[in-house]
Amino acid sequence: MSSPGITSMFTNFTKLCKGLALVLVVGHLLVQFVPATIPYLALIPARTIPFGWNLITSGYFELSVHGVVISTVSLLFMGKFLEPVWGSKEFLKFVFVVNFLTYLCVFVTAIALYYITRLEIYLYMPFAGFHGVLAGLLVGIKQIIPDQEVLLVKIKAKWLPSITLVLSIASSFFTLNSAAYLPTLIFGTYMGWLYLRYLQRRPETKLRGDPSDDFAFSTFFPEPLRPIIDPIASIFHRILCGRSNATTEDHGYTTSGAPLPGSDSAEASRRRERGARALEERLATERVVPPRNKEESQSDALDSV
Repeated sequence: MSSPGITSMFTNFTKLCKGLALVLVVGHLLVQFVPATIPYLALIPARTIPFGWNLITSGYFELSVHGVVISTVSLLFMGKFLEPVWGSKEFLKFVFVVNFLTYLCVFVTAIALYYITRLEIYLYMPFAGFHGVLAGLLVGIKQIIPDQEVLLVKIKAKWLPSITLVLSIASSFFTLNSAAYLPTLIFGTYMGWLYLRYLQRRPETKLRGDPSDDFAFSTFFPEPLRPIIDPIASIFHRILCGRSNATTEDHGYTTSGAPLPGSDSAEASRRRERGARALEERLATERVVPPRNKEESQSDALDSV
């Protein structure tokens, strides 16, 4: 007989994540049994105009069996911890926005590569899959529980996005279809960070984003490289957010860049503490208490945040 902790580890997934997982499975079955739908659902840069909707639909189905298995399992487990902290509405918004922005960047990159190389493969290669959003969700794990050790090798959560990208880039030298997934992973990671850094609304302060130093772009890189990355990142920060910096007081900053009380570092630390506490309480409950009905367990997780 399996213990209650092990059983609950593989149950109590949120309704929203199970719904999204069902969408991925149905989408995969659709393109497998009706291949003619691929040009209408996948992102094929040469056909995105006029089929602009594929900037959205391309992220919600997988072309391969292993892809749909990895995506659904990863979504269920990551959503199990992130959704109670963010809330269902914010979680769904994150998935939609990151997916759209990721494939928009993939589209622009493919068109640029075509004009640079004149290789038509960049125009007619089908891009599809949920892995861009999964890469963004890993950034969410990094933000909420950065020092939590995960997996059997005791890797801290804050390094998961970086390790995923490094392994993906390394494997691209030995695979033929790396162009079909590598840009999506890279842009998914960056768009996930961009959304959480600047766009995610914080109900407790009515501010947006997480401007703490612990969540800076340079934290994706090893410590020795950060003095090099920080100046480059600050240039892009001024380009992207120069207008918002002009109204610093409205966003919780002083003109010198120092945080106002309760606006960035302290508030971000409190949010990470709440996320870590919610995770620890959930894990402790799963180890000790037999699994209850899903609505009750989800309510407890929300109350703990």
